[in-house]
Amino acid sequence: MRGAIYGALVGDALGVPVEFTTREQRDINPVVSMRGFGTWQQPPGTWSDDGALLLCSAEALLDGYSPARMADGFVRWISKGHWSAHGEVFDIGNGTRTAIRRLAGSIEPEQAGGADQNDNGNGSLMRILPVALRFADRPAATVAEVAARASRLTHAHPRSSLACAIYCVVAARLLDGAQPNDAIRQTATFIRNWSGTPVAELAHFDRALNPELGALPCHEIASGGYVVETLEAALWCLLTTTNYQQAVLAAVNLGADTDTTGCVAGGLAGILYGERAIPLQWGSQLPRQEELGQLVTRFVAQCINNGSAS
Repeated sequence: MRGAIYGALVGDALGVPVEFTTREQRDINPVVSMRGFGTWQQPPGTWSDDGALLLCSAEALLDGYSPARMADGFVRWISKGHWSAHGEVFDIGNGTRTAIRRLAGSIEPEQAGGADQNDNGNGSLMRILPVALRFADRPAATVAEVAARASRLTHAHPRSSLACAIYCVVAARLLDGAQPNDAIRQTATFIRNWSGTPVAELAHFDRALNPELGALPCHEIASGGYVVETLEAALWCLLTTTNYQQAVLAAVNLGADTDTTGCVAGGLAGILYGERAIPLQWGSQLPRQEELGQLVTRFVAQCINNGSAS
């Protein structure tokens, strides 16, 4: 669980300096270590909106799932820099920004996210991992349901909700000791039989739910901001590498939405290989070490000790 959170933050931070660069640029000058500045002119180790909202989600889940508590954390992030790396917001997607503005009003939290077919960016997938950790000891249906509901705070289209459910069930299976191929296979079986699956959306996830995804060549893996692309890219990176470092570098060097692909892949790789697999020279550059450590320790303790009571 600690590997999951730190793995996601490090993957995010690796991608921040090269966000929006092309795959061709990454082929010429690949990321091989923690960099700084670049696209956003941020110091090395800086996580983006991905990491900040993931941490807000973890904090909100300490006492179980509360849409109102999660919404409050998101609003505090956008207004006061809550859980941002350096006290300021420097990167936010349009869909997430619009939804959080709605959350600041009187709307019910799970009705705030955009529900149009064009509202399927990866802004809920990037922050959803704490749901998998918090409810990992519960049935897959519970994990999937909470993930789908939590997605709706910023992204309410059924495709985004289903992507979050798939990702969280895969993460829960990895936590349970499954290898990536088996985790995907088990998730595919569950999702295709889950009563909460929007059947009309299943075809969009044929590749993500296929353990043979890893056999595809790199040029067939997209890495933009579309939620299905990000899910596929993260799973592909997990399937085609053999350690944490390889997985996150593969994700970042796909180019385009590098921080989110790095974050989503890094969370899964952090589960699979554990906190100790994250290079110390990378993790030590994350800011707010003491506060971060306190939150992670408290969150993981809650997951372990109180998960069954959530």
